[in-house]
Amino acid sequence: QVQLVESGGGLVQAGGSLTLSCAGSGRTISNYAMGWFRQAPGKEREFVAAISGSGGYTYYADSVKGRFTISRDNAKNTVYLQMNSLKPEDTAVYYCAADTGTPIAPMTAALYDYWGQGTQVTVSS
Repeated sequence: QVQLVESGGGLVQAGGSLTLSCAGSGRTISNYAMGWFRQAPGKEREFVAAISGSGGYTYYADSVKGRFTISRDNAKNTVYLQMNSLKPEDTAVYYCAADTGTPIAPMTAALYDYWGQGTQVTVSS
């Protein structure tokens, strides 16, 4: 079993920055592809970013490309999402997820096996 715990969410003004963390426990996540997803009220969960097990490959949704950066520190069993130039439309609950089936980083939520409980990000205008 893999437990994932997100932290770092909060309230920030438009144009500001936040860094989300996703700490894994129960098993090392260093070999797993990891992803960040978000869900706004009344909307479906959507892909934000993903990183391969090695960290050598990263993928981003077009809506966050150039503003968000996903990274990982396998020694700390942690994945990060650095969010810059935040916009009100980035407001959502952000979830991290682990894909234990492949080191490739998928953009499809259904391919991820473990999920955190989510952390709220609110961007005020």
